[in-house]
Amino acid sequence: MTECKPKPIEFHALGSREVVAHFDGGDITSDAGGLMLREVEQRTGILKQFAACFTDYRNPKMIEHPMEDLVAQRVYGLCLGYEDLNDHDQLRSDPVLAVMVGKTDPKGEYRHNEQDRGKALAGKSTLNRLELTRADASVEERYKKIAMNPESIDHLMVDHFLDAHKRAPAQIILDLDATDDPIHGHQEGRFFHGYYDCYCYLPLYIFCGEFLLSAQLRSASIDPAKGALGDLKRVGTNSSEVAARGHSGPGRLRILPGRDHGLV
Repeated sequence: MTECKPKPIEFHALGSREVVAHFDGGDITSDAGGLMLREVEQRTGILKQFAACFTDYRNPKMIEHPMEDLVAQRVYGLCLGYEDLNDHDQLRSDPVLAVMVGKTDPKGEYRHNEQDRGKALAGKSTLNRLELTRADASVEERYKKIAMNPESIDHLMVDHFLDAHKRAPAQIILDLDATDDPIHGHQEGRFFHGYYDCYCYLPLYIFCGEFLLSAQLRSASIDPAKGALGDLKRVGTNSSEVAARGHSGPGRLRILPGRDHGLV
């Protein structure tokens, strides 16, 4: 059994300096740098825009964690290196993450249920519903009632790119590339890729300079170019002309006739 020591402990001095251990340091975190991410969100509102891409069918009277809070908690966790939902069983008690999310009670001292007090944020089960609800879910669903709008999410990164410019560029140059995303379990869609010499996914990315415009998670069992032309057409709808540069598989696309879609 752990024995707490509320009184300070004195160690041998270092020259004229006292060496004392105190145990009243308050709440301590190693993720304080995440507050910089909160500043970025305060200025850009990217996470609020992302949260607007979901439809919440939950009963508003029974909600403690609004959609914006759930999205912010999950995204901030990923940015801080916490990929697994299981991590949030501990993170839900982190007051700094609660501040980043925007909880007015960052220590969870006033939660409705006594068992939740001291845990300001959502647990893994609630976040699981956010990630695994089908896109066609409705209010009739019993548990998973947070449905995403795939088209809104697809357009979000393009809109963010355009918002960064005072006017839509006359021409944008897109870079397409597929790369490996290694996996270490028996996830759905896993496949051994001979070139990368590992089990992985093969997502397709589209960049314009430093801006990510599209990211499609795909199995490594498909042709690297699959779906690239459709992504290009979607990304290029808000610009008068799009020039595309393909790497590896996407480089084999014959898109010169695509001028009807704004592609060069």
